[in-house]
Order: sequence, then structure tokens, then C-alpha cells
Amino acid sequence: MTELFFEPYEIPAADLGGENPLPVFRGDKDDLEIQLADNVPEEERRRIGCALADRVLPYCMQDGYTRVRRPRAFRTLILENERLRARFAPELGGRLLSLIDKTEDRELLERNPVFQPCNVAIRNAWISGGVEWNTSQLGHYFLTVSPVFAARIRGVNGEPALRIYEWDRLHCFPWQIDFLLPEGSRFLFARPRIINPHTDTLPMYWWSNIAVPEHPELRTLAPAADALSHPPGTGILTVLPMPSPAGYDMSYPTNAPGAGEAFFRIPAEQRKWIAQVDRQGKGLVHASTSRLMGRKMFFWGMNQGGRRWQEQLSVDGHAYIELQGGLARTQLETVPMPGGERWSWTEAYGMLSVAPETAHGEDWERAWRAADAALEQILPRKELEDLHARCESCASAAPEEVLAFGAGWGALELRRAAQIGQRPGIPPELPFPDSTIGDDERMWLSLLERGALAAREPVQGPGAYMVQPEWRTILEASVRNSGGGDWLSCLHLGVMRMEARDTDAAREAWERSIALAPNAWAYRNLAVLAERRGDTERAVKLLKQAWDAGPKVRPVAQEYADLLNRTGQYAEAVDFISALPENIRGHERLLIALARAALKTGRFEHVEGIFDTEFAQIRECETSLTDLWFAYHENRIADAEGIPVDDALRERVRREHVPPRNIDFRMSAG
Repeated sequence: MTELFFEPYEIPAADLGGENPLPVFRGDKDDLEIQLADNVPEEERRRIGCALADRVLPYCMQDGYTRVRRPRAFRTLILENERLRARFAPELGGRLLSLIDKTEDRELLERNPVFQPCNVAIRNAWISGGVEWNTSQLGHYFLTVSPVFAARIRGVNGEPALRIYEWDRLHCFPWQIDFLLPEGSRFLFARPRIINPHTDTLPMYWWSNIAVPEHPELRTLAPAADALSHPPGTGILTVLPMPSPAGYDMSYPTNAPGAGEAFFRIPAEQRKWIAQVDRQGKGLVHASTSRLMGRKMFFWGMNQGGRRWQEQLSVDGHAYIELQGGLARTQLETVPMPGGERWSWTEAYGMLSVAPETAHGEDWERAWRAADAALEQILPRKELEDLHARCESCASAAPEEVLAFGAGWGALELRRAAQIGQRPGIPPELPFPDSTIGDDERMWLSLLERGALAAREPVQGPGAYMVQPEWRTILEASVRNSGGGDWLSCLHLGVMRMEARDTDAAREAWERSIALAPNAWAYRNLAVLAERRGDTERAVKLLKQAWDAGPKVRPVAQEYADLLNRTGQYAEAVDFISALPENIRGHERLLIALARAALKTGRFEHVEGIFDTEFAQIRECETSLTDLWFAYHENRIADAEGIPVDDALRERVRREHVPPRNIDFRMSAG
């Protein structure tokens, strides 16, 4: 019998903290520049890098967390039958936290026993463990640690099933995942559906990201003779043979000295799956219908930096690797989704059993073909395709009950479409009730219904951002009809124009905002624009004005201190940071900024203590702390011995002064 019910789930958890109110603007390019080796075929390189440049707005950064963890009870949903028990967290992007095979009493995923955000996702905060669902943009989904909607539906046989869904604010499309666990099934089925409600093509992105345990005896299998990977130290994406593309057997990730990844080149006609098996030949398999064509493995590696990242994200004994499935062959590309189309596929999560001597044999092809045959025996390819087709009626059926709620942006979009008599881009089977509209959305609802943004004082902050073109049209009309608008309308209009790369118009709007009411937010945005145009002197002055205008918030202080360092004004940076209130001065990014500036001015007393700090928000691939460590010892020794900082001294420092473990986050060295 299949059941769906709530169950509290208490674990030590860091407080996520509030959002950063400063917008992160897109750059000048839409595409990523990725180096490709000559052996990457033309048909595979065609879309690599397309439409994947960093974009954050209309979302804001989630950078208010620390490493202080306290017990917290998450409201989780359990979907369970006789064989499997799945635990979902609607508060955390709908993440599948745990999948237990009850017949084997075995956790099939890596279950993280803590909630500890780290700086890995688009918006900074990300957690490891379980299965997360990534759409819209490269870099882990915008709502990966935020609430989404969940609803009770009925499966193909009338059994209870679960739907999670949301409205994506960047590309403005709805998505859903229906989770089905038929009675007696040994597989949990996930059926995503994405809808392009526009007439224009969307650059679509989707990857299901599965955390499984890391252990020397665990092997990753996938039906591919080779993979796209980056050989160590090259940065060039290359076609390399499996299982040893880098001089070691990558199918056992604990062989890897540093972090790495492999995008398996699965032939078009081959069934799409990826699995991890232990010494008994048992473990998780992830299979899908053909639309989900990509498969990837990621690992942190066994060097000190990789081990440090595993500790950073969880606790001892809970190291993991990632198995992933995506719409494209690699994560470095998007798939063009024509206007008006609806895409769906079905994924299966369950336990696979392969003869251990074959699964771990030296013959790679024989190993994965044995796994392929074992999968076909317990879940025939045709059976999965047939299930996918039968679930179409479930996908378009209205839910019986909404169980958990996300934000009110979907509801606001429905109100906008209704206001102008436009056909809504959200189907009725994805309900976004008006009751979810909160303060952030009400600011924009006021624009829709009364022709002006709800009033705010500068000290209250800018409120939530909007970059959707339809809303820009409404706001432009509001400012024009009111004879120039107010400070808030002009501020947000500038943000919209900047994100649309209309930089001159953005500058005019922000200058108008300041003329109407001097505010930190417009000064700061003008500073960003000035620096991008190469006028760093003006940028420094504007950020000082932003700080002086108030409210005096940490993000403004941080950007001002960093800019002083970038422009070589180290003494000014030391003085500014030293005079900050303790609650701001003690933030780790300002401690790093102070250490950088102090090092340049010979004030070593401001540097020494930083190496004992427990950092929460070091960015993935960031090496600032080890760079500081080496620079500190180079300068200290040079000062004490009266010698220059040259290659000989640098080599000596790296030999004699190994960075302490707590600051070493290097992923490919050390």
C-alpha cells in the first residue's frame, strides 16, 4: 500500500539568514567561453557554452548564513510503499533527502545529517545530499534551499502521489515533478514537465543531481566507452577513454587526486542510465526515458582541498559524489525549447544488483553491459516508456490538495495575465493561490492594480526585484504617467534597464532616484556601472556615498572595502574596515578584505588571526585564503630577513609553510 504523509525531520541546521539586497547584474555576454579539444565532434560542440553566462536577477544572493548549527525540524513529506521510503523537503526546493530500500534496509542516497549551506550555488547557498532538481540556469537552481509548492495527486493506479512545482522568475516558465510510487514498486518514479509559455524559444536547462556515498569500494558505471572531461591542469574539455581518462581509474572516484567530472558519451540508441555499485554489486541506479540524455559524475577528489570541501558541506563519515542526468549531453550547454512546447520524461530511482566479479572486473565494457542487462531485467526499457505515456493524464490532472507553499510570484503572474486579458502561461493543474502573495509581491501588485509601486522609505531597502519585460513595460508607463516617478520606481526601472543592457537609460533612472531621495541603493548601482565602464575613481566615490547615505548594511561595506583593495587604496581600506561596527567588521568577507589590505601596508597584526577562523562562505574554486597564507609568510619573512619576494622565497614558503586544513579549499592542488 502506498502512503503520502507529513513527518517532522529534525537535524542540526545553520540559519540561512536574510537575502542580500544588492542586485547582481548580468555581464555583457550571454555565452560561456569554454576551451574544447580538437577531438570533440562538431555536433557536440555546437551548443557548448550557449546561454550559460552568469545570471542571478530577479533573485538575490543568499549569503547571510554562518556555521553555527542548531536543531531545526523541517516539515518533510514521506512517500512510501512496501519496498521504498522516500523523504522530500518542500522547504528545500523539493529535494529528495532520503530513499530507503526497505527490503534491504539500505539508504540508496547520501543523506546529509546536517543543513549546512556553502557557497556553491547561483545565489551562493547550497547544501549537499539527496537529489536536487536544477533547471533554468547553470549552477544549482535558484530555489535549491528555498520553499516550493507541493501537492497531493493520484498516480496511474489511483495511489497517492506527490507533485512539486514552481514558477521560474528568470525565464518565466512553470515546472513540475510528479513523484509516483506504485504499490509494490521497487522504483521511485519522477516525471518532470517543463512548459514554455512564450512564442520565443527558451534556452532550456535541466539536471537531476544525485548524491551517493563516496567510498573506495564503490564504483560508478555508465554505458559509455568514453567521456568528456578536463584532464588535470589543462582546463580543456576533451574526449577521453573510460574508465581511465586521466591516468587513473575514474570509475572509482577515490582514485582521483583532485576534483573532477566526467560527462559520459552515451550513444543515442543506448538506454540512458548511471549507477553506483558496492563490492556486492549492489547500489543505486538512475534510469530515464530518452529525452534525459546526459549523464555525469562529479567528485571532490582526495587532496586536502577536496577533503576540506566534504567537511565543509557535511560531517565526518558523510563524503559523497554526484551522479547526474540532464537534457543535454553536458552541463555546459542548453537545449533550445521552441515556444509553446511542453517537455516531459520519466526518471527511475531504485536498487540495482550486478554480479560483483563482473561489476568490478577489469573489463569496463563487460561491467557496464552486465549492469545494463540487470536493469533491463528488473525495469525493462519498454515498461518505463509505457509508464511515462500512462502518466500523461496524471501530469495534467488538478491536485487533490496543496500541501506546502512557495512564494507568491506564480500567483502574481496569474494576476498580471488576468489584468490584461492574456492567456496565462501557468496551467490550472499548477495552482498558485492568492494567499501566497506576501510583502515582496504586494509591492508589484500595487503597480499592477494602482499604477505605482507600493511606497517604501530608502531605509526599508529596495524590496524584491523584477526583470520580466512585461513588468518593465508597466513600470515605464507608471514613471512616465506620474511625471517622473518616485525614488523607488526609478531605482527599479534602472535595475530593469541595466539587466536589459540599456546602461545609459539605467544611469539616468538611478540619478533620478537619487535626486528624488538620496539612497544607498542607487548610489551603489551607479558605482557598479562606473566600474564596468572603467571609471574606478568615480566608483569609489559613489560607494562611499552609498555607505554614508545609509542604511549602513554589511553588503555595501563589503563592496566598498573590496573596491578600495582592487584600486590599490589599501590604507584607506584598513581604516574603513577598522572603524566599522563589530557586527559588520566581524563578517568573514570583511576579515578577508582587511587581511588583504593590511598585508599590503605591512600591518601583519591584522592578518595573523584570520587563519584560525572557521569560514562559511568561501566560494567553490576560490583560493583566497591559501593565497593570503602564502603571501603573509612571504612578506613576513622578506621583512624580517631583508630579502626580496622572489621565486626562490615563494618556493621556500610553499615547502616550509603548509596551509592549515581549515583554510585549504583548493580543488586541484595542495
